[in-house]
Amino acid sequence: MRLHNLTLQAFGPFAGTERIDFDRLSAGGLFLIHGSTGAGKTSVLDAVCFALYGRVPGARQNDRSPKSDHAPQDRAPEVTLEFTCRGRRVQIERRPRWERPKKRGTGTKVENTKVVVTELVDGAWTGVTTRMDEAGQFIGDLIGLTLDQFCQVAMLPQGDFARFLRARSDERRQSLERIFHTEVFRDVEEWFRTHANQLRREVESAEARVRETAGRISEVARTPAPRMPEDLSPWATELACVTAATARDADRVVADLVEAREHARRAWERGRSVLERHERLSTARRRHQELSEFAEERRHIDVRLAAAERAMVVLPFLNARDHRRTRRDKAEFAVTEQLSLVRGLQGVDVSELTEEVAPQKVLRALEQERRDELARLELLRADAERRRTLGRTVSGLDQHLQELAHELTGVSEQLTTLPARVESLTGELHEVREKASRVEAAEAALAVARKRWEAAREGERLDVELSTAEEHRSAAVDAAQNTRENALELRERRITQMAAELADGLVDGDPCTVCGSLEHPSPALPSTEGLVSAQEERRAQAAADAAATRRTEAESTVVALGERRAAATERAEGRSVTTARQEVEEHTAALSEARAAAEQVSRLEGTLDQLTIDLQHVRAAEGELLRKQAEAGAEREGAVAEYERLTALVDSARGDDAGIEERARRLGAEAELLRAAAEALAERDRAVEELRAAEVEADWYLAELDLSGRSTDPPPGATEAEARAAMLDEREREALREQARAHDDELATLHATLADPELTGAGPVPNLAALQEAAERAGELADHAVAWRSMVAERARRLSVLREELTDRLTGSEPVLRRYAIAEGMRGLTAGTSGDNTDNVRLSAYVLASRLEQVVAAANDRLLSMSDGRYELRYTVDKAAGDGRARSAGGLGMRVVDAWTGAERDPATLSGGETFFSSLALALGLGDVAGAEAGGADIDTLFVDEGFGTLDEDTLEEVLEVLDRLRDGGRAVGVVSHVADLRQRVATRLRVVKGSSGSRVEHVEGTTALS
Repeated sequence: MRLHNLTLQAFGPFAGTERIDFDRLSAGGLFLIHGSTGAGKTSVLDAVCFALYGRVPGARQNDRSPKSDHAPQDRAPEVTLEFTCRGRRVQIERRPRWERPKKRGTGTKVENTKVVVTELVDGAWTGVTTRMDEAGQFIGDLIGLTLDQFCQVAMLPQGDFARFLRARSDERRQSLERIFHTEVFRDVEEWFRTHANQLRREVESAEARVRETAGRISEVARTPAPRMPEDLSPWATELACVTAATARDADRVVADLVEAREHARRAWERGRSVLERHERLSTARRRHQELSEFAEERRHIDVRLAAAERAMVVLPFLNARDHRRTRRDKAEFAVTEQLSLVRGLQGVDVSELTEEVAPQKVLRALEQERRDELARLELLRADAERRRTLGRTVSGLDQHLQELAHELTGVSEQLTTLPARVESLTGELHEVREKASRVEAAEAALAVARKRWEAAREGERLDVELSTAEEHRSAAVDAAQNTRENALELRERRITQMAAELADGLVDGDPCTVCGSLEHPSPALPSTEGLVSAQEERRAQAAADAAATRRTEAESTVVALGERRAAATERAEGRSVTTARQEVEEHTAALSEARAAAEQVSRLEGTLDQLTIDLQHVRAAEGELLRKQAEAGAEREGAVAEYERLTALVDSARGDDAGIEERARRLGAEAELLRAAAEALAERDRAVEELRAAEVEADWYLAELDLSGRSTDPPPGATEAEARAAMLDEREREALREQARAHDDELATLHATLADPELTGAGPVPNLAALQEAAERAGELADHAVAWRSMVAERARRLSVLREELTDRLTGSEPVLRRYAIAEGMRGLTAGTSGDNTDNVRLSAYVLASRLEQVVAAANDRLLSMSDGRYELRYTVDKAAGDGRARSAGGLGMRVVDAWTGAERDPATLSGGETFFSSLALALGLGDVAGAEAGGADIDTLFVDEGFGTLDEDTLEEVLEVLDRLRDGGRAVGVVSHVADLRQRVATRLRVVKGSSGSRVEHVEGTTALS
């Protein structure tokens, strides 16, 4: 993959449109991207990643939007990248999610992410896709790398690889898993562990079920279960067989006892039956004697019922006569009452209403007179109602005219005040709009002031940190010098007294290690300071190396803090913290004032619009009120004239009454009274006639009544009192009939019982108490035997079922045990805890270790050149420095072999420059392996980001030679650094220049800068 050109607009620190020609930069093979700290060198690489993947690497991808804060709010952020990969020339144009000002009104609108992918085909650019998912799939298939892999292969961030070089095993594991995507092997380990745990739970569950069944067998058989699982099945079988045999023996014993119980129970039942027949016969004789004494009373019941039946024939006629008499009395009372009500009515004299003048006709005539007048008043009812309606209408119009006059007064007052308010508010709005127009300028000035304030505070804080770091560096330098001098002194003393050290080990009779002589006539003696042992020399040298490492780290810290302080001072643009804070406060106040004015503009505009609308409404309301006032006055005059005409007409028709309604109600009430009096007279006459007929009929039936039942001719007759005394109501008659029927039924039953041969031939009375006692004793023995047999049979049944259940559970647990043994073996093998895993290394660690070995091999090809053959990296399964995890957790250790001393060192002991070129070699090696792992993608444009400041001149030259060799095959290498020496060594450069309005880029060739 080769980059051709990159165009940025409003992206990161770049406010305008910047174009980077990678073809021009790559022409020499090696080019430099440089600029002051914070100018945006790394942002160029971020733009390449964003164009390809829609994201920026590292923590920067968490930002809300990569849109430049220096760019105008309406300028769209955009990145366009043109590159060639696998022979295809592609251009990608991306826009991130950002907010732009609304085209109408205030506020902002969110613009979503957009992408356009085109490809050069036959000399013309052809569209590929504009969808985000399709673009991601297209780039992934074309390049064959994820964002993390691309950053590791094409962009070599030295700070990350320095951390990777010195990292602990678990940190190194995380980095390798992210690059090589080996999480699947960790998933395999987790699956085996989960599967083994699941099978272990199944085994425990199966064993628990077996123990539970054995416990139930023990509970049923009332005997303890054996402890060994292999003894459970024979034990259960023996218990089931013994209990089943006992149940079969119990059946014969129970059968004999049950038969004896049934024989005793039948004898007792026969005795009870004989005794019951004797008692029934004796009871029937006593009851027959009692019924014979009630024979006369039984005959009297029949006589009384017959008389009551004959008397009931007269009863309806007597009741009819009484009813007619009561009706006649009520009619007489109603006539008296109704005549008293009509007495005193106009034109009515009750004393003249005699039978000679036909009082009913007189009352009907008076009623008709009043109803005729009611008909005439009904015709005037509508006029009276209209008169009342006109009265309410006139009152309503009077009130409406008063309200219209009041509203006209208020409208006139508004027409006087509103024009002056509109004119005043218009002037105020003009002044506020002028203040509100300064919001954008105030926001931009405040943003710049805040950045200067942050930079000033950071510079002040870094001054303190730098002072502390310099003190630490000074102490580290002194300590390193002292420990080095001590180590050299001890080495020199040991060399000087080497002969004495050898002499100290001589033994008489043993050959000398130098000359081989068996005699030692004059061995060398140590000095007064004593001998220096090899162990003391090694401890001194280790202390010197450790002090040198601390010195290098302290010096690196001072350099880094110095660069950060210089960058912060440059960003602060010469302001102190106090001055910068004052500027922020001033710009904040100005922005608050402008924003307040902007908010006031909207409010004043709304108020002015509302006042203008109100003025128009008031003028329209005035004309409408005047029109309504004229219409209401004319309507009132017509209503008053019609009201006066109808008043005269109604007054003439109401007479002496208060009104037509009152007169109509009075006439209607009088007509109803007259009608009721006439109807009462007619009802009285009908009642008198009906009473006379009912009395005649009742007397005839009394004369024909025969209560004795002897049927004489003529019949003897009866008085009303005799007839009523003989009568019985239905309930009394039914009671007498039921009494007679019960007597007859019981007598017939007694006759049948006394003639029953079963009762008369029952035989002698048995001894029932002895028979009952024998039956109960036999029953108790049989019940006890049956219960005992049931218990034994149930125990045999349960033991048989439980034995089968135990056999099934023992058989069912065997496959689970075999599967668990296999799964546990695989879990231990993949987890590194099994004896078959000789290295005790987890599966995922083993795979990562293989990848790390490949990376170390690829890195050593370049590290030997960079270090002039001195250093070589070596992978080890031992724990790294500071690694507190076990070896099986993934020993991904790394050591540095020093060819000068032949000793292995921890990477943490390397100096700053040694750490840089070792990290660079490791980064290049990891890039080669990751590229091959991803499908062998060809990366023709590489970037190396920072780290050159820690190299001396010779080492820098060697590193540049290694980078120069990376250009073989047409590959271009871009170095991102602010080291001044590189500007002299690399002719083709891209300079990033920062400023208060944003950064920009310049192409530099030789000493000429081309924007």
